[in-house]
Amino acid sequence: QVQLVESGGGLVQPGGSLRLSCAASGITFSSYAMSWYRQAPGKERELVATITSISGSTNYADSVKGRFTISRDNAKNTVYLQMNSLKPEDTAVYYCKAVRRAVIVYTYWGQGTQVTVSS
Repeated sequence: QVQLVESGGGLVQPGGSLRLSCAASGITFSSYAMSWYRQAPGKERELVATITSISGSTNYADSVKGRFTISRDNAKNTVYLQMNSLKPEDTAVYYCKAVRRAVIVYTYWGQGTQVTVSS
């Protein structure tokens, strides 16, 4: 059974930092590209950052470039999102996603973790 479990969310003041974690089980983690998405109330889910499976190349949404860093530890089957200089507009539920493209595409989502940036 595949599970992606996010943790690390919470309430933080503007300018603060949080580190989200997503622990995977039931998959060959190193074979999956991992992404973080977020969804704010009344808005569509949007891609925040991606890290590839082999090279570990990263990509970011323009809105978080220079503030967020995605990384992975294949030995721990975990992907991280370090979020610095947080803004109120970063408030959202953050989800991790695992994707492997083979003959078919395997896609798995976590249940999400709430991040609230407020004074």
